[in-house]
Amino acid sequence: MTRRHPVSVTTVVTAEPQLYVRDIAASTAFYVEKLGFAVAFSYGDPPFYGQIRRGGARLNLRHVDAPVIDPARRDQEQLLAASIAVDDAAPLFLEYSAASVEFAQPLQNEPWGARTFIVRDPDGNLILFAGRPD
Repeated sequence: MTRRHPVSVTTVVTAEPQLYVRDIAASTAFYVEKLGFAVAFSYGDPPFYGQIRRGGARLNLRHVDAPVIDPARRDQEQLLAASIAVDDAAPLFLEYSAASVEFAQPLQNEPWGARTFIVRDPDGNLILFAGRPD
């Protein structure tokens, strides 16, 4: 007997990836001062959880005492912590270059038609920014 599931009427609105960081305050400062995000909220005293936002992107920051992912494996396999869609990656890449942000991958055109770059945050999290092709 085949069981049918009703069609969902819920609309998925956004995703909020969790980034694991050693110091919420230092990570928040990086995302605000270097990447142009704003603080949505910070929780705890001292903070152990928070959220930053820029446009429609939301990233949750969660305190951990040790890396959750093996750093060598993350770097070797480019294991992304988050992927953020933008309309045009080039101006953002230039903005981040001027802010002396560390890139794990410079701006490039991908074979699948996107223009991307990858930022490395102070905890080694890899954040992909992807826009329309050149």
